Amino acid sequence: MEVQRRVGPYTLLRKLGEGGMGFVHLAEDPAGRRVALKTMRPELAAREEFRRRFGKEAEAARRVARFCTAPVLDAGFDNGTAYLVTEYVEGPDLSAVVARAPLTGSNLEALAVGVATALAAIHQAGVVHRDLKPSNVLLSPVGPRVIDFGIAQLAETAVGAPVTVAQSMGTPAYMSPEQARGEQGTPAGDIFSWGALVAYAGTGRPPFGTGGVAEVVYRVINHAPVLDGLDERLRPLVERALDKDPGRRPTAQRLVDLLLGGAEVPVAAATAKVSETWTPVVPAPPAATRPPARPGAAPGGGRRLWVPVAVGALAAVLGAAVTLAVVRPWEPRGAEPGTPAVAGTIKALDSTFAVQIDSVVRQGTTVRLRWTVKNVGTVNSPIYNKFGSGALDNTVSRIAIVPPGVGKPLYPAQKDGSCECADVPVAPFEEGDQLQLWALFEGVPEGTERVDVDLGPLGTMRNVAVSSA
Repeated sequence: MEVQRRVGPYTLLRKLGEGGMGFVHLAEDPAGRRVALKTMRPELAAREEFRRRFGKEAEAARRVARFCTAPVLDAGFDNGTAYLVTEYVEGPDLSAVVARAPLTGSNLEALAVGVATALAAIHQAGVVHRDLKPSNVLLSPVGPRVIDFGIAQLAETAVGAPVTVAQSMGTPAYMSPEQARGEQGTPAGDIFSWGALVAYAGTGRPPFGTGGVAEVVYRVINHAPVLDGLDERLRPLVERALDKDPGRRPTAQRLVDLLLGGAEVPVAAATAKVSETWTPVVPAPPAATRPPARPGAAPGGGRRLWVPVAVGALAAVLGAAVTLAVVRPWEPRGAEPGTPAVAGTIKALDSTFAVQIDSVVRQGTTVRLRWTVKNVGTVNSPIYNKFGSGALDNTVSRIAIVPPGVGKPLYPAQKDGSCECADVPVAPFEEGDQLQLWALFEGVPEGTERVDVDLGPLGTMRNVAVSSA
């Protein structure tokens, strides 16, 4: 039997995974851009109630802002096959990473903020995730991305509501007590799942243990979570999220505010902060070749994102100044190490962009560049395929740095044939939209203190300071 190679206008490249609802494939759209395409199981699409609600639920999911999520791009039917298309996120899921070792330091904090930010964006669109679990959090080069929001509603449509735990999607260890009892999913249930997920990420264990479905569900409903070993900065907030009473749990927006020490922190600001502090996840080298830890270094690398015990001081820095420091990252940040105040406003690609070099950090002969671009014009000006080396390259592989004394530009490093750099989302880039991007460069002379940064169509930033890791 011939394997189906196309669904609607999309070409299937390879299967990425399989779940209770169907199959997920890496696919290409007609323009050659890569997307993730989920096909629903035929027995679901055969149900009239499922077909009736599919378009409605997919359209609701498309309203979710892209902040810390993999946005829904398209949905439809093809010869009886229902399919949903989302942005393709490069990176492992949380469960695959934690299977090696729990997250620590700035990456654990960034995960907590990033997933809370995604839930805030999802809930602001009137959608409930209902199936937040480690396999639905992908760790991209710029931070965690939540996927499959809104899918659980379709499962309920297929089996009839309310659902029992045996029918419900997801892993019982991350369900709220009310969802485990078969009650309707609510935003408060997603908050409980956030607490369970962060506890798992930080300890390597689900807070209600493992075992058979009935056993785990009983603990979720009746037992206190086991949080031994969880970072003490996160533990109080995780405990609040895991309250058995949904009315006592914080909202997603409140989680973001408490984590960042602000008030009504915009999801765009929180996303930028996550990207700024996130260190891309890479396989750990063998112990014999691993360099010794620097004295006093925080586990997990990177700068610490927040310190709840100093909420008063942090509020003065982030709460009062969050608009300047995060929402408007293209404005100079001063002389803080690793964040050169190099910025400019340029006209390009039929719009006007504010551009800032956020950091240029060197470790040995490797340099990490982070930069932010914001559309401050009045027209939509998509920027995908504008920074890559080819018409179908959605990365920033065209970006280059030029150290003094080096005769030619240095472009991002390659690993296994792929650019060690950020992908640019295949999406509109409208007035007020912004992205923080990154790239790794190798072969930079040791001792380099200044470089020129060539941002392709956005021009060149001259004499940018380089800080040491």
